[in-house]
Amino acid sequence: MSLQLFFLVVFGLAAFALIYTYVGYPLLLLVISSIRSKPITKGINKPSITILITAYNEERDIKAKIENTLSLNYDSNLLEVIVASDCSSDRTDEIVRSFADRGVKLHRQTERLGKTAAQNAGVELAKGDVVLFSDATTLYESDVLNVIVPNFADPTVGCVAGKLIYVDPKDSGVGKGARSYWGYETFLKTHESRICSLIGASGCLYAVRRTAYVPLYNEACSDFIIATKMMEQGLRAVYEPDALCWEETNDQADKELRMRVRVITQTYTDLWRHRHMMNPFRSGFYALELISHKVLRYLVPVCLILLFISSGLLAFNSIFFSLMFIAQLAFYLIAVAGWFALRMGVKSGIIVFPQYFVLANWAALFAFYKFMRGERYARWEPIREPAPTLSATTKTNSITGT
Repeated sequence: MSLQLFFLVVFGLAAFALIYTYVGYPLLLLVISSIRSKPITKGINKPSITILITAYNEERDIKAKIENTLSLNYDSNLLEVIVASDCSSDRTDEIVRSFADRGVKLHRQTERLGKTAAQNAGVELAKGDVVLFSDATTLYESDVLNVIVPNFADPTVGCVAGKLIYVDPKDSGVGKGARSYWGYETFLKTHESRICSLIGASGCLYAVRRTAYVPLYNEACSDFIIATKMMEQGLRAVYEPDALCWEETNDQADKELRMRVRVITQTYTDLWRHRHMMNPFRSGFYALELISHKVLRYLVPVCLILLFISSGLLAFNSIFFSLMFIAQLAFYLIAVAGWFALRMGVKSGIIVFPQYFVLANWAALFAFYKFMRGERYARWEPIREPAPTLSATTKTNSITGT
């Protein structure tokens, strides 16, 4: 095989993988879900619910979160609220204790072991038939519980995930990129749920049958691996788009990068520990979901590097590859321009999307490096500024994208 032919093959394979990941897989989901969908048998039931809020140094947001939780439209006799504090060193615990007369319980970890360990401990204390996991910075629509629980009438459902809507009060470039990315993810979630099962949930809003919850290792990305844990038990995780919650996006690239590196590193660990679930003879279509949605997605930066190098080398003898190389170079230069605009506080419009695309793929590459070095994440640090009170106008704008 000549060197030119070798680079042609490399370019072709990388391009195919990239196109399948971002276009082919969504189209495949769309086609299959229109032909064969797996319905959910909903029913009128009122199980007891434990809302478990994990927190570490959330004194700025925890009061608003608890007030929002206590205002939810659900029978208070069937509702339990537990805040699992991962050894908070600020006033988080003090604020939670001030709600004791309203039934809110505080569990403080004796040792700071991270979010997942705090969740495990909270579930052990929970009395509800269903445990709903939440973050301290997330606010819920008042009917969220009444929308979620009918799904549990279906005995095949072990986990129900709600819809996270990102709010970007500062109209930041990173926020725009995150919201666009999340819109794409929501499309995938919708159709994966219809066909088979979600492969993960939004960590700020998902509910699990308490009897189906399996204690997780400390470094697990709990909201990702929970779906796999359901599938291992013959259950599935489903998406409920009418169960709404709101959370503020990151508005700084370095914070978004740190968050994504931490989450992706955890996800690499989860995928490796559960690699048996990527065997289609064992888990059927779920294996294709894991490979297409996660494995290939995390291989995108490798594909981008191969595309850039191979097209650059082939450009010497081809106008087509010269144009391909120039197009890629222009794309990355736009991303760099977007980064500088962000640093200077300039609203950069459409160029924020290349910037966020590069940020997300750099995070995947850097996370893989950390994973291969044996670095693991269990503890977490709050990285957002205090979330504002979300008014009805803000919620409406976040949905419409204005």
